[in-house]
Amino acid sequence: MASKWKAGMLVGALALSWLPNVVAGPKDGRDRDRDRDKIRHVLLISIDGMHAVDYANCVASNTCPHLAELGETGVNYTRTTTSRPSDSFPGLMALVTGGTPRTVGAYYDVAYDRVLAPPKVATGNGLPAGSCIEGVINGTQTEYEEGDEIDQSKLNGGFSGYSLIDGGIKSIDPDKLIRDPFDGCKPVYPWNFVRTNTIYGVIHAAGGYTAWSDKHAVYSVVSGPTGTNQPSNLDDYYSPEVNSLQIVLPGIKAAAPAGETGFDCGTLVPNGDDWTTGFDSIKCYDQLKVNAVVNWINGKTHLGGSNAPVPAIFGMNFQAVSVGQKLISPKSATRTDANSGGYEDAQGTPRPKMLGEIEFVDAAIGQMVEALKNNRLLDSTAIIITAKHGQSPIDPNRFFPIPGNSGNNGTPPSGIVGSFLPAVYNDPSNGLGIAEDDISQLWLTDSSRTGDVVTALEAAGTAIGLGQIYYGASLTTLFNAPGVPEHPGPCCKLREGGDPRTPDVVVIPNVGVVYTGNLKKQSEHGGYAWDDTNVMLLVSNPGLERKTVHSFVETTQVAPTILQLLGLDPDDLDAVKREGTPVLPGLEFHDDDRRW
Repeated sequence: MASKWKAGMLVGALALSWLPNVVAGPKDGRDRDRDRDKIRHVLLISIDGMHAVDYANCVASNTCPHLAELGETGVNYTRTTTSRPSDSFPGLMALVTGGTPRTVGAYYDVAYDRVLAPPKVATGNGLPAGSCIEGVINGTQTEYEEGDEIDQSKLNGGFSGYSLIDGGIKSIDPDKLIRDPFDGCKPVYPWNFVRTNTIYGVIHAAGGYTAWSDKHAVYSVVSGPTGTNQPSNLDDYYSPEVNSLQIVLPGIKAAAPAGETGFDCGTLVPNGDDWTTGFDSIKCYDQLKVNAVVNWINGKTHLGGSNAPVPAIFGMNFQAVSVGQKLISPKSATRTDANSGGYEDAQGTPRPKMLGEIEFVDAAIGQMVEALKNNRLLDSTAIIITAKHGQSPIDPNRFFPIPGNSGNNGTPPSGIVGSFLPAVYNDPSNGLGIAEDDISQLWLTDSSRTGDVVTALEAAGTAIGLGQIYYGASLTTLFNAPGVPEHPGPCCKLREGGDPRTPDVVVIPNVGVVYTGNLKKQSEHGGYAWDDTNVMLLVSNPGLERKTVHSFVETTQVAPTILQLLGLDPDDLDAVKREGTPVLPGLEFHDDDRRW
C-alpha cells in the first residue's frame, strides 16, 4: 500500500537504527547523529490560528524568510483541515492521536460528560464543586484548562516548588479535576480522560525521549493514558500559564526579523490582565516556550538547568498569531484602529499588528532551525509546522458578534434553550454556554427533548445567526450517538449504549458570527467553517523533495506520519487503527526509497 512502509522488515530496521542513538546518547545529553540520512527527531510546531493563506501570503511578501526557507525543502499542503470542532483541545488531540472526537472523546476544553462527577472543590473558572456518588452515573461539565491549576493567576500555575517562569504538571490541583464514580471517585487526570493512546506513548514505549510545551498544565494530555496520576509517557513538559497575569520577564527578549531588535520583556509594563491581551506580552509568553525548545535541541531540560537527551518527539504551540488575529486593543478601539489586529480584507492581508506577530513567530522558528544546525541535527530532524485550529472570520466585514456590542439584539443558542440544559452550563460573566465561540455545542438534561430544542432554535434562527444544525442522523455522521452506556464502568472507554460526551445538538452559525460578549475580540475558532479549519501544514527536511500538495488532507494524518518518519508503525496508534487514518501523501526523499 502506497501510504504505508512496504514491509515490517523496513520498519523494524529503521526503528533499530534509530533507538540506540536516542536511548544511549552522549553523556553531555547531545545527540549529534552519526547517520544523518535517517529521521531521528521530529519537531512539531502548532502556530495556532495560522491559515494556509497566511503562510502563502507571508512567503509571497517575503515577510517570513525562515518559513519560506523550510518550504524550499518541504511539502506544503494547501487544503488541510483541522478537527471538528476546531478548538485547541480536540485540535491538539488530532495531531498526537490521529483521531477525531468520535474516537478520542475530546470535544472542547470545556464540555460535558453524562457519567463523570463534578470536582471536589470549585475550579478557578467557576465550575462548582459537587457530590460524587459511587457506582452510578452522575453527569458534569468537564474542564481541562487553566481553572484546574493551583493558582491560574500565576505564570507557574501556583506550584511553590517552581520558579516564577516554570510550569508543568505539578501545577494541577487534583481536587479541581472531575471525578470518576466508577473508580472510587478518583480525579480524572487529563491524560487519562482521552480514550486512545498518543504518539508520545508509542515513542516513549520504543525508548524515545519525549518533550512538549503548551499553554496549560493540563495539556500534558499529550502523554495519553497511563492509568496513574503521572503522564509517564512525557519525559519533559513545560507549561507557563497563558491566562496568568502578566509579569516582567528580565533577560527575555522576543525574537525579531534580521536587523531588527526584539521586544525586551524586561521592559514590559503589566496591564493587570493575562498574556493574550497585548501584542508584545504574547510574544514574551511564547518566547519562554521557544527558549525551552532551543534548550531541548541543545541537549538540556526545558529551562536549561540539566543535561538531557535530544527528544525524539518535541515541540510547542505558538499563541502569537491567534492573538494577532483576534485582539482589539484597547477595548475602546475599533477594528480599523491601528492598535487592532486582524485582517484588512477577505484575501487575508494582515494588519500591521498581526503582521508583527507572524514575523515574530517566523524569527522564533529561525532560532530553532539555527540551533538544529549548530548541533548538526537539521538533517536528521523532520520539522512539521501546522495549527490546532484556524480563526474565523478572515474577512473583517463578516464579523458579527452575538450578543456582542453591535446593537444586533442577538442571543446565543444556549440563551434560547437554557431551560433544556444542565444547571451548570454557562459562564456567568457573559451568559454564554460552555462551548460557544463561533460554534454552539449543546448537551441536554433530557436527550428525548432534542426535537423540541431544535424547533426552538429554528424559530430563533435570525437571533442566533443560524447557519446549520446537526442533530440525530446528521450528527452521527460525525460523532457517536449521544447517550449513556448500558453498562457504565471506569473512565474512559467507549461502551455500548451511547457516548456520554457527544453533544445532543451542534449549531453552526453563519460565517462571521461569533458568540462573544468580549469587546476585545474580532474573531474566534471552534466552528466548522473554512476559516476555522483550513490551516497551514508544512513538512520539512533537507532530504525532502519540494512539493505542493493540493489534495485534501487532515491534521489527524500528522500523528501516523510522525511515527512512520521515526521508523515506527502508525498502526500502533489506537485511533489510526479504528478510523483508518492514512499518513500524509507526497513525502519523497532524495536518493531514498521512502516514497509514500
